[in-house]
Amino acid sequence: MATTRLIPMHKIKNQSVAYTVKERIDYAVNPDKTLGTELVTAYGCDPATAANEMLLTKRAYADYTGREIPGNDVLLYQIRQSFKPGEITPELAQKIGYELAMTWTKGKHQFVVATHIDHAHIHTHIIYNSTCMDGKHKYRNFFGSSFALRRASDKLCLENNLSIVENPKTGKTHYGKWLGDKKAPSFQDKLRLAIDAALAEKPKDYQAFLKLMEDAGYEYKAGKQPGFKGPGQKKFTRLRSLKEGYSEEDILAVIAGKKQLSPERKKAKKIQTQGINLLVDIQAKLAEGKGAGYARWAQRFNLKQMAQTLNFLTEHKLLDYGTLCKKTDEVTARFHELSGQIKAAEERMTELTALRKHIINYAKTREVYVAYRKAGYSKKFLAEHEGDILLHKAAKKAFDEMGIKKLPTVKSIQAEYAGLLAEKKTLYPEYSAIRQEMKDLQMAKANVARLLGYEEKTQKSEKSKETEQLSNNSR
Repeated sequence: MATTRLIPMHKIKNQSVAYTVKERIDYAVNPDKTLGTELVTAYGCDPATAANEMLLTKRAYADYTGREIPGNDVLLYQIRQSFKPGEITPELAQKIGYELAMTWTKGKHQFVVATHIDHAHIHTHIIYNSTCMDGKHKYRNFFGSSFALRRASDKLCLENNLSIVENPKTGKTHYGKWLGDKKAPSFQDKLRLAIDAALAEKPKDYQAFLKLMEDAGYEYKAGKQPGFKGPGQKKFTRLRSLKEGYSEEDILAVIAGKKQLSPERKKAKKIQTQGINLLVDIQAKLAEGKGAGYARWAQRFNLKQMAQTLNFLTEHKLLDYGTLCKKTDEVTARFHELSGQIKAAEERMTELTALRKHIINYAKTREVYVAYRKAGYSKKFLAEHEGDILLHKAAKKAFDEMGIKKLPTVKSIQAEYAGLLAEKKTLYPEYSAIRQEMKDLQMAKANVARLLGYEEKTQKSEKSKETEQLSNNSR
């Protein structure tokens, strides 16, 4: 059973279009909610760079039409698809979400599909660009779109042996509450999970444990009653308030190996370190009309990002700019190499799936087609067996297009498919890790370049070359 909701997304108040698009997508692909982004897929873009790629599509639309994005325009649309607790696996929810996105957008819009597993009910966020990939058209919501979306979702649920909502309720009730979800976790619940995740990393001492907690966004207060304050909290949460198993003595005992985490606590996800973001061009934003308040925020933001950038460079021993550039190029090249291998495997797997289907159809309809030929291609025979004859012709046409003279066995196709699937599964962990490494390196390189003025020097050098080239051409 799944409920659906279509949500138009406008520009966030007092924020830019770029910030809005990135913020919306970052929320959807949150590693803490998507099993370290394993439950994230995309179409027409890469999940790591989806925001930038969607913005480029919008820029192409503005160039083609000559119209800039109005302040009240819909930038993105979000589809929320929420499933009944205990009825579906995250992998199947992700698959259905992708199929729903492709059905709804007809392959004309970039989209990101992210399945969240942080609540009792598994739910999927589908974020798609309001601008078509051709850069010439935009999606416009229509009367009855919610009904059409629910019908498309119900069709997919039935195809996958899931129940559907026979008499859907209408109104603005939150989809999680409508499905009977548990209440949102409290600050204490979140702190327990953070402590579990930090201890699961097996820190060597209490200071290493505190560093992991700091990376997770928690501020520590020592004293007789030690405590932590997490993001969004106004007051510290004392360890003693977390009940049994979370006192300072318990934490020290786990670190020393005198006490073990319970099986439930061992399942805590690894703490995700806060990533690096690009520095804000304050002067450019002020020129756009941003006020003094924005400047103060941006200065604090930039200081924080440079501190994170420096920590990253120090940790990875990349304090020399030349070494940083070389490392960035190497990692980027490896990412594209892995991406190419995975895409090639996926394309071949798609070919094999189609080939297997045609071979089976060809074998099933061969006798009918032989009889049709012996009947002198009779119109009466064709009318009686049109379905089988069309399938047979489609299979023969596919074989001709693929250049296949001798048909392989279904068993050999399945063996090749299994080998490609195993190869893809082997490559994907490295691909996923190097994709994040590439993103961090590119962000760090861009921040260093801006701070040291390399970005400006590069732009001046490129302009100088263009001027020289134009001068030479005019002679």
